[in-house]
Amino acid sequence: MRPEFDLVFWPLATVAAYLAARWSYRRMPAWWTSTLVMAPAILLALAILLQAGYTGYMSGSHWLMSMLGPVLVAFALPLYEQRALIRRYWPLLVAGVMVGSLIAGVSAWLLGTLLDLPADMRLSLLPRSIATPFAMSVSSHVGGKPDLTAVFVIVTGVLGTVMGGWLRTWLPLRSPLARGALFGMGAHGAGTAKAREFAAEEGAVAGLVMVLAGLFNVFVTPAVVYWLMA
Repeated sequence: MRPEFDLVFWPLATVAAYLAARWSYRRMPAWWTSTLVMAPAILLALAILLQAGYTGYMSGSHWLMSMLGPVLVAFALPLYEQRALIRRYWPLLVAGVMVGSLIAGVSAWLLGTLLDLPADMRLSLLPRSIATPFAMSVSSHVGGKPDLTAVFVIVTGVLGTVMGGWLRTWLPLRSPLARGALFGMGAHGAGTAKAREFAAEEGAVAGLVMVLAGLFNVFVTPAVVYWLMA
């Protein structure tokens, strides 16, 4: 395809796929209608139909990726809005984020080792449990492949949202703090959206935990990887 076509078509297709997925999820909430699943599926179908490659897609929509920087800065807003919640529960929040991040990172590395994945794929898998902007930033700093990391993040978000709903039912978690942290730590953005469907307070906690986990990993994970690789 011509570069001019890619430059116009793929950004519009990306936005349209997102809006279509969002509309579908509001009409029929399910994991397969979430924006994390349906929007990429629509784009994949278009790419197959038009016989377009990944290079063509990125050449047209690369500017969308540049918006991840402002998105990272915008994550400061939820922290400010939930400052009272942070002051009240900061020991539990900090401990939960640290332990959750440790478990997520170790399990990802062990899974990659068990599957005998190449080093760059293991490094790409490492930040799978934090929101996409944070995860791609971490991946680029530790020697992973940010695009591949985004795929791992999507899969983690979908699986975490589905399993989080089951765990919320079966585990004796009566505190909104615990329920929200379950979704925020285990399924980042998708989990936060799901937590808001159950209760506003759960959604607030999930969003807060998601941001704290992202910030923690952005600063800590590269240092840990550098120490391990030294």
